[in-house]
Amino acid sequence: MTRDLEATPAVALAVAVFAASTSAILVRWSAAPSSVVAFYRVLFTTVLVAPIAVTRHRAAFARLSRRDLVGAVAAGIALAIHFASWFESLNHTSVAASVTIVQVQPVFVALGAALLLDERISRATGVGIVVAIAGAAAMSLGDAGSGALTGATTYGNALALLGAVTVAGYTLAGRSIRQRVPVFPYVTVVYGACVIALFLLVGAQGHPYVGYPTREWLLFLGLAVGPGILGHTVSNWVLAHLESVVVSVAWLGEPVGATLLAFVLLAEVPDAITVGGGIVVLAGVAVTTLEREQSLGND
Repeated sequence: MTRDLEATPAVALAVAVFAASTSAILVRWSAAPSSVVAFYRVLFTTVLVAPIAVTRHRAAFARLSRRDLVGAVAAGIALAIHFASWFESLNHTSVAASVTIVQVQPVFVALGAALLLDERISRATGVGIVVAIAGAAAMSLGDAGSGALTGATTYGNALALLGAVTVAGYTLAGRSIRQRVPVFPYVTVVYGACVIALFLLVGAQGHPYVGYPTREWLLFLGLAVGPGILGHTVSNWVLAHLESVVVSVAWLGEPVGATLLAFVLLAEVPDAITVGGGIVVLAGVAVTTLEREQSLGND
């Protein structure tokens, strides 16, 4: 029984990564502006989680310290920038390149965790991070030459990199605050701040808030239930049980899943370099996760 309970965060993390792998596909299928897609994804996710937070964790909101509240709002703004930049990058580069580049976040998470959260990185974990990122880079290089769209562009890759930096900040904030705040109250505040930020962005860009066909609304809802609830919300729960570096490196599995889905659903065919890079990514994730489990067993 104890072993099963210890495995639960790892299983939940695997589900979250798989669910998130569908995000890029759903965004690509949408014809709505990227900021509108991001806005409704987070809005619908908030509508789904807020009732649970309010009915079951009402006291937790009252116990929120000013520091945790400010941190959660900052995390929400970082998440808004992440979604806006990453979704837009998918309009300028391929799924494999965009999703892979955004997952260089462990570099920024590792630095932030060492500076802010006093989380030491072992040599083996560092090797796992380097291996995973090397595989991610290989996937991008392979995709750039595959002609899946028009080739990876500098602008699209830069947007994906911005998404990596901001989601690292979001991850670090979650790792810190989730030690004290239950997952549903935390994500409700984070998603609420994210919704407001994206609402303002949509208005600033002059996009309409309504008037989209039924197909678009179904895609918005799919993004909320899949990547939103099963992806990011489950990942926030996992952050209370695993170190932020481990969670971030595990998310490097997302490019593999997204690339496979793009192959099946969008006819974006990865070449040998992209496939090889995906294998290396998974190897890096395995090294990091196994090292973490071993260190916990020795405590």
